[in-house]
Amino acid sequence: MKAMVLAAGLGTRLKPITYGIPKPMVPVIDRPVMAHLLGLVERHGFDGAVANLHYFPDTIREYFGDGSAFGVDLQYNFEPELLGTAGGVRAVRDHFGDEPFLIISGDALTDIDLTALVERHRASGGVATLTVKRVPDTREYGVVLHDSDGRITGFQEKPDPAEALSDLGNCGIYVFSPEIFDYFPESDFVDWAQDVFPVLLENDIPFYIHEIEEYWNDVGSLGELRSGTFDALTGALDLGIAGTGSPDGVFAADASVGPVWVGEGASIGEGAKLLGPVVIGDGATVGTGAAVRDSIVFPGGEVAAGTIAIGAILGQGEIVSNLRPAAQIAGGLSR
Repeated sequence: MKAMVLAAGLGTRLKPITYGIPKPMVPVIDRPVMAHLLGLVERHGFDGAVANLHYFPDTIREYFGDGSAFGVDLQYNFEPELLGTAGGVRAVRDHFGDEPFLIISGDALTDIDLTALVERHRASGGVATLTVKRVPDTREYGVVLHDSDGRITGFQEKPDPAEALSDLGNCGIYVFSPEIFDYFPESDFVDWAQDVFPVLLENDIPFYIHEIEEYWNDVGSLGELRSGTFDALTGALDLGIAGTGSPDGVFAADASVGPVWVGEGASIGEGAKLLGPVVIGDGATVGTGAAVRDSIVFPGGEVAAGTIAIGAILGQGEIVSNLRPAAQIAGGLSR
């Protein structure tokens, strides 16, 4: 069975990070989001994957190569013009053969049981199976309506909670049977939500939900990136990374209060303080006497000597985001 990672998007809500890298390459703990996804695909026995590319395509190709380092046979399809969430899938339909196939967004942080998703698809007999999860605020998600058998009956796009008929958010993780392409429009640009799913409903074609309890975060904003990273650090999200999974753990760092994770080749200066949750990426530097709290330092990033960083995301040579008000900085390092 084959998989596809949707990796062509622009990641506009993650600016300024995505000024320099595509969204699937945004680091979480020790590797890019897409690397975590390929690891998940490999663990669940998929024998090949394809990724569509558009924005910074060479960055993705150079990092992942043929996928062998991640246990998958990885191929690519470059889109000079974006084809949409479904159009990009149709462009590589020959990759999937006659079997059902998995589609997963390249910005998803999740430890979903993909095997259970595939089993649900085969058991239901529908043309499509959509992964859904209960969400606290429907205004942030497209929500899915269904009957007592889990057959999808409709959608609402980011409804106000007072008007929402469901709290099941669409996770953008799908299994489709090849017949799905029979319901595509002729246009090159095709979107699942706008162009394909409505046709299934209009033609009374059965497709179903697969509700999950596992972790899912679409890394749609800097705040979600921060929370997803810290969830991986403490174990709320299981990415299988050594040194994570404890709310109090400290991994490879001195003068620290957990949870703290320090990557390979990172340098922590004399007298520096790390007050968790903190993630220091591979090859990053925390200078002498610096103090870091509730922050992420990307691989290769630097916290200059004597600097105080609270609630920040720091890239190479810059503060990508400061998610705490400046008023909270003064005295903020005391516990």
